Amino acid sequence: MTPTGEPLLAVRDLCVDYTVDRRRNRVVDGVSFDLAPGRTLAVVGESGCGKSTLARALVRLETPAEGSIRYAGRDLATLGERELRPLRGDIQMIFQDPYGSLDPHLTAAGIVAEPLRLRGVSDRAERRRRAVELLTRVGLTREHADRRPPEFSGGQRQRIGIARALASRPKILICDEATSALDVSVQAQVLELLRELQDQEDIAYLFISHNLGVVREISQEVAVMSRGTFVEHGPTEEVLSRPRHEYTRQLRRAALDPALIAGRKPRLFAAVPATGAAS
Repeated sequence: MTPTGEPLLAVRDLCVDYTVDRRRNRVVDGVSFDLAPGRTLAVVGESGCGKSTLARALVRLETPAEGSIRYAGRDLATLGERELRPLRGDIQMIFQDPYGSLDPHLTAAGIVAEPLRLRGVSDRAERRRRAVELLTRVGLTREHADRRPPEFSGGQRQRIGIARALASRPKILICDEATSALDVSVQAQVLELLRELQDQEDIAYLFISHNLGVVREISQEVAVMSRGTFVEHGPTEEVLSRPRHEYTRQLRRAALDPALIAGRKPRLFAAVPATGAAS
């Protein structure tokens, strides 16, 4: 909680709709949660359940149909772009794809410096100095600063993405499958980096993942999402060790038995009611 006792981010009854062939589809349906400084809430669920749409709505890449996103005394869900602009730096996003989320024409320093320019740092030399400092902070070197994304590995690209997100000195980081495209050893390095940054900066994370092992390691709370809504939400160890909802049990069984997983993510579970706890 903030010094006033209020959550850093308070989401209430959030709904997001997509329109396909003139038909409205509710992709996020009535989601509510609080996020406190220095804490991590993980959101888990199979592909297509609405996790990434929720992430995009929180940074207002999608416009909510209903509900509120309270931050710094304002409802982000209802603000226009001009009102949002001063607040955007406080809530940043690390994208899932470390290959597609970086401009291949810019150098690593240029990518990290771009948010600084948008935040009003007009001096080019100062932007570069800060960008190089951020790159070294996330485990890269000064020699990496003038290389372009195609010259980096997936793990290195994700570190550039983290440095770019940190350039605005955010209070909240939305991590959308930020480690899913990385191999296990690099994944562990990125998770350790995120923990260190949280300890140093008191950043709050919303960590979206399908990997329950990663979720257990990084988060204090977990929300289980199915068909656009949270079906279970509580302390991570309690939810993962003693799941109450049948859908959570399905996810847990899939994580324990790779034969139940199609592809790289849990998909196509047997039909499970989207709301209510199992008896």
